Amino acid sequence: MARSLLFRGAGVLKLGRKTSLLSAFRFCSQAEPEPLTVRQQNNGIRRIILNNPKKRNALSLPMLESLRENILTDVDDLRVIVISARGPVFSSGHDLKELTSAEGREHHTKVFQTCSEVMTLIQDIPVPVIAMVNGVATAAGCQLVASCDIAVATEKSAFATPGVNVGLFCSTPAVAIGRAVPRKVAMEMLFTGNPISANDALLHGLISKVVPEERLEEETLGIAQRVCKASRPVVALGKATFQRQMAQGRDAAYATASKVMVDNLALRDGQEGIRAFLEKRKPVWSHKAEKAHD
Repeated sequence: MARSLLFRGAGVLKLGRKTSLLSAFRFCSQAEPEPLTVRQQNNGIRRIILNNPKKRNALSLPMLESLRENILTDVDDLRVIVISARGPVFSSGHDLKELTSAEGREHHTKVFQTCSEVMTLIQDIPVPVIAMVNGVATAAGCQLVASCDIAVATEKSAFATPGVNVGLFCSTPAVAIGRAVPRKVAMEMLFTGNPISANDALLHGLISKVVPEERLEEETLGIAQRVCKASRPVVALGKATFQRQMAQGRDAAYATASKVMVDNLALRDGQEGIRAFLEKRKPVWSHKAEKAHD
């Protein structure tokens, strides 16, 4: 009795006569599910790519958890993060299938808590995070763009908070968007769900730059590479201070920033930068949070 043997890894799968060779190879060649996010890193620049275009890169709970892991993993040599997406939609926001009554309140709470953790992590992590947008970003997808430190978008990109039209007001996206654009612009987006163009998003401060599609990667990576030329601890201190003082009143903000300027001067890289300027040479950064003086 003839039998075929199919080796898969270290195991051996015995196939009976009635199992066709074609079926066997189909079984063997079944691809593993594509990861929801793809992480790549080179010279301190980490690229995180939303990788579920068939579902419009929806920020499902697994997608959010994958994004969080990709942000937090191996941060020692990290200098800047670039978040982009595959497909014509940057992100459509939450997966509405996770938000039905059948899923229950506990699951709903976990979804929004995880999303809030990811958005605050983007602002709290001590390296700049850049959104590279080539398509539509809606609801929590728009929130993701608004949460990034810098956002570069193509001319065809658009941004919206359409939750009101499906009975779910975009209250959590409003936290990030309301801190990025003028109040009345945010309210119109939230109450109508109407999209705004990339040029309008630039005008109102939601994004940093609008570029032709063919120049998107070049422009975005150019910004990332420029960030990498600066001292890592100086950038980290500056980002943290900016976020902190923005939440304060004017006088408190000046008090915070003044103290941090003095702390910055005490850093080894702070003094190296000043010496290099006075000596008319390029600075040699240590990229370590070491002090030059107390």
